[in-house]
Amino acid sequence: MQQGKLRPVLLLSQLPYGFDDWLICMVASKTQRYVSDLNEHIDRSDDDFIQSSLKEASVIRAARLAVVSGDILLGAIGQISTKRLSRIKQNIAKWLSR
Repeated sequence: MQQGKLRPVLLLSQLPYGFDDWLICMVASKTQRYVSDLNEHIDRSDDDFIQSSLKEASVIRAARLAVVSGDILLGAIGQISTKRLSRIKQNIAKWLSR
């Protein structure tokens, strides 16, 4: 089996009904993929950058959602502020209701 590159993701929510499935959002270091009013840019000057444990400025790509099994998640590297997480969820909700 071919091994993929380890990539950071944002855990948005565990799916209901007792399964170990998670809704995730992709995180990319290619900041040119930023889409205003949807994605979230996080860089070294942000208050929560250090606690995120990201290595470089990144874009949390709110339109790049996936459901994955918890057994492929290798562990937490950090976290973002609750304010930022709330903003991301609101952006996703607005995007989906268009």
